Amino acid sequence: MNVIYNSDNYYVVEYSPQHGFELVDKQTRRGAYFQGDAADRFARSLRDVVGEDGVSMERVDEFLGEFDDLMNLPVVFH
Repeated sequence: MNVIYNSDNYYVVEYSPQHGFELVDKQTRRGAYFQGDAADRFARSLRDVVGEDGVSMERVDEFLGEFDDLMNLPVVFH
């Protein structure tokens, strides 16, 4: 498990052994999990956004907000 992004609104965790990414909206306490080809596309898109000139946390959060409709898994703490 490797936290690759963390802001006031979102965090993204990479699960390398499972070849997956978890995306969580901290405000709604809901998340999504991408694995396989979907994880590859998500990682590639995230790298493209982060690689933009003058990228800000707001821009990355805006990008992650595009996945709001997919974040339907409630976050549960043990």
